Amino acid sequence: MQIKVNNFLRYEGFVVVGVLMTLGTLIKLSGIIDFSSDWFWLIAGIGVTIEGAISQRKQKQFDSKYKIVTKDEYEMIIKHNGDEVTHIVH
Repeated sequence: MQIKVNNFLRYEGFVVVGVLMTLGTLIKLSGIIDFSSDWFWLIAGIGVTIEGAISQRKQKQFDSKYKIVTKDEYEMIIKHNGDEVTHIVH
């Protein structure tokens, strides 16, 4: 079974990392297994990386769907098109 990176870098990957961190912390606190806290920070780093990848992809999707305009650009569009500009959210 081949796991695609794009599929894993969605919210499922972030949830898996969160569950691993939670279970690892509970196991260490209960004294079942004593392991280095470096493993915790490794998993935390993976989680932050996944979160950053999700955020970056969502931002790219947003940027490709919407155009961010400055106030001056907006006023020029309104002057040019009059009140017919209905697709711009202000």
